[in-house]
Amino acid sequence: MSFARVRALVVVGLLAVLALVFVVVALVRDTQSNAGTAAGCPDGWPLADVTLRERKDVKINVLNGTDQPGLARHVADEFSNRQFQVKKIANEKQIDDIAVLRYGPKGVGSAHLLRAYFLNNAVTKYDPNRKDDSVDVVLGNGFQQLATTTEVNQSLGDLGAAEAPPGTCPVTDDK
Repeated sequence: MSFARVRALVVVGLLAVLALVFVVVALVRDTQSNAGTAAGCPDGWPLADVTLRERKDVKINVLNGTDQPGLARHVADEFSNRQFQVKKIANEKQIDDIAVLRYGPKGVGSAHLLRAYFLNNAVTKYDPNRKDDSVDVVLGNGFQQLATTTEVNQSLGDLGAAEAPPGTCPVTDDK
């Protein structure tokens, strides 16, 4: 074996050992080891699930808050075509907003995703007493159409990560 080959093997070996030491130090000094577990959460605060859900895992109720007949059915069909789980379609009292999203602690991540379908123009209403993970989508008089897939992706990028509402502790459901 030539001297150059031995020298190369020594350098590669030292780099491997250095990388191993770096990884061990990073794992030992990790300050986020209990991220997503609500460690340090005050007693009695609800745990807000801030996990960004896939569309197929989001349960919604579509409510028509306009005087336009059949709007809820039409939008529910659009959401179904986009793989959302539409649980209920009904009428609601009229509102002037584009949409209102009502959700509880288990629906924070789902509501965050749905905000993107309204280009962050939907009013959000958090209910700390709500026990299910569904989101009520109330369509208002300002509603025109759902965002396209490209617009949704851009809107999600602009929105950033979901945040827990005040008075809750964020928790993620990482699998």
